[in-house]
Amino acid sequence: MKLNLKRPLAFFDLEATGINVGSDRIVEIAILKALPDGTEEVKTWRVNPEMPIPLQTSLIHGIYDEDIKDAPTFKQLAAEIAEFIAEADLAGYNSNKFDIPMLLEEFLRADVDFDMNERKFVDVQNIFHQMEQRTLKAAYKFYCGENLVNAHAAEADVIATYKVLLGQLEMYKETEFEDKQGVRSVPVVNDVEALHTFTNLHKPVDFAGRMVYNDKNEVCFNFGKHKGKTTAEVFAIEPSYYAWMKQGDFPLYTKKKLDEEWAKFNAKKNENRPARPQQPQNQGNKPQYNKPKVDKPAQPINNDMLEQLKMKFGK
Repeated sequence: MKLNLKRPLAFFDLEATGINVGSDRIVEIAILKALPDGTEEVKTWRVNPEMPIPLQTSLIHGIYDEDIKDAPTFKQLAAEIAEFIAEADLAGYNSNKFDIPMLLEEFLRADVDFDMNERKFVDVQNIFHQMEQRTLKAAYKFYCGENLVNAHAAEADVIATYKVLLGQLEMYKETEFEDKQGVRSVPVVNDVEALHTFTNLHKPVDFAGRMVYNDKNEVCFNFGKHKGKTTAEVFAIEPSYYAWMKQGDFPLYTKKKLDEEWAKFNAKKNENRPARPQQPQNQGNKPQYNKPKVDKPAQPINNDMLEQLKMKFGK
């Protein structure tokens, strides 16, 4: 099927140092520009983000610091990229939430005024999610072949959820899955531990996703300026971050897990602290005596003392 186009439609995808639009940077951008005459143009650029790529991110997209150390910066590429998609509408997968905001942020940092006013943008993921709805009602219909009656009544929903899991176990019992690292497995099996592992891929610590476990099973912050750093690293360089989070609008369970990490950090710090030198013991058999306290002799009352007393007591 040929797309019915009045102007070019540029499908693009970004790889970045992370998913924070405000602080992360592009490391690769690929664009497929579909033209109204049915032809296509494809261009890909590697980009030096001018910041380190976290290892956990490199493991996902396969781009490491050494791969882009000699690549041009986005500022050096911005004009070329903007010209390539100058008259095009934009399309991508989850592009409305990530790729477009990230691209616009980079253009602004490069002082390129990329006008979005007349452009159309198509997010393919939104078509998928709206046509194949991810509600319990839709899942019940898909896996159980029945319409869910009394949806949003707690008892009906919990029974439906139980039946959906049974349907999933039946449907996917021989289905192979490939994760983002290319590892293949058959994860949907009739085993709670295996299902726990598969349904908690991001390994949350606090369930709100503010803290997660990294590949070394260390607790890391998963947001803001310290995203990807372990709690121990952050507490060591910025201990006030703990107080900021405790005073902030974070869930109580997040604060509970934060307290646990803070306690572990301080306990380890105290373990590593050198012991205080002990007082020297008695040498030989020489007894140690405390020097007697010598009271100063009383001073005779003089005029200065009388004046101070008058000032103190107002007499």
